[in-house]
Amino acid sequence: MRATPSLHATQSTQTEVYARWARDPEGFWAEAAEAIHWSKRWDRVLDSAHAPFYRWFPGATVNTCENALDWHVEHGRADQPALIYDSPVTGTIKTFTYRELRDAVARFAGVLLGQGVGRGDRVIIYMPMVPEAAIAMLACARIGAIHSVVFGGFASHELATRISHAAPVVIVSASCGIEVNRVVSYKPLLDRAIELAEVKPRRCIILQRPQERAPLVAGRDLDWAELMATARPAECVPVAATDPLYILYTSGTTGMPKGVVRDNGGHLVALKWSMPHIYGVEPGEVYWAASDLGWAVGHSYIVYGPLFNGNTTVLYEGKPVGTPDPGAFWRVISQHRVSVFFTAPTAIRAIKRDDPTGEHVRRYDLGGFRTFFLAGERCDPDTLHWAEQQLGVPVIDHWWQTETGWPIGVNCMGLGMLPVKPGSCAKPVAGYDVRVLDEDGKEVAAGVTGNIVIRLPLP
Repeated sequence: MRATPSLHATQSTQTEVYARWARDPEGFWAEAAEAIHWSKRWDRVLDSAHAPFYRWFPGATVNTCENALDWHVEHGRADQPALIYDSPVTGTIKTFTYRELRDAVARFAGVLLGQGVGRGDRVIIYMPMVPEAAIAMLACARIGAIHSVVFGGFASHELATRISHAAPVVIVSASCGIEVNRVVSYKPLLDRAIELAEVKPRRCIILQRPQERAPLVAGRDLDWAELMATARPAECVPVAATDPLYILYTSGTTGMPKGVVRDNGGHLVALKWSMPHIYGVEPGEVYWAASDLGWAVGHSYIVYGPLFNGNTTVLYEGKPVGTPDPGAFWRVISQHRVSVFFTAPTAIRAIKRDDPTGEHVRRYDLGGFRTFFLAGERCDPDTLHWAEQQLGVPVIDHWWQTETGWPIGVNCMGLGMLPVKPGSCAKPVAGYDVRVLDEDGKEVAAGVTGNIVIRLPLP
């Protein structure tokens, strides 16, 4: 297995960093916040006056989109690739530089303003894995609107529930999604969802894809391309650090879907800190999370985290197998010179099933590939060992949830690699006070099974 050099070897180890956070949490996050461009600095780091409802960086104003795009354009990364769209299901590869992505986002932000969307308004995004979905997310952030991305192709009833709860002014969607062997019509699903919803959007903006054109409802539906052709670019609007950035619904284990609300300031600081320290990735490198924008991983590590850090991110519209074969992931890593890759164990199990000897791995030059992260479910040791043996790089299982938005437990590659223990997500990340309690709420001894809890506030 190739050794992975620590990009921050001169800095503290994970244990030392965690201890520093535990001694002075507010000082720790104040230092991390210096990496963010603020319109106005905070009055204090943490407001705990209304615990258990905490607020990070009250008094500060900031714009998430500015930190993701404009700041990099203005500081030497304008011509660096920001987003690579790789779609084997349509045979498309398209690269956006930071300047090109900023310009597209600013123009769509102008589209939203033209449809009456303002600061604090909700926008539901119901789209496949296309660049326009990320553009819509960032455009909302640019003008202070709150986006809620719903997994493309979700059933009408599920979408209707989210429309009723979020009460969006506008819904952004597409004519269709593309699966391996079929086209999935989105518009009938959207129309039925709006019919079922208790609250109706003012407008729907529809991206018409070449594979299928959708009929538009007069007076409600508008064409993405037509609006973009005449839109005036919008500037970034500073918002309170405590203002919501997005709502992401998670079904949890019981009852109705639960809307997780993420703020602007704390989200920025945590994700920016995570890129070099957890994932060990430097600005300018290519980082790929093979997930969906409808999930937490897609929010944090396809769009926001990599762009905050000045990385090139990959947006992949395909599958681990069948588009066209089990070498699909390795082709993307080789072709786009991916340094750090992140996906779910399920994807690797599918690849292992179809290519148990790793024949497709050996077809590609993976010389620039450094670290492989897994999350989304427990990774069984057999899958982890197979990936280590075939790829020759560290395979890091880590754990987090929609509710946290970034890792809870992980082997922090930017703080010196710990020994990999299959079946374990290593140690807690700075910011997380993780305990194991029994049914009576008392801490259990080492080696005893119990309920995992995290002491608030979440970082």
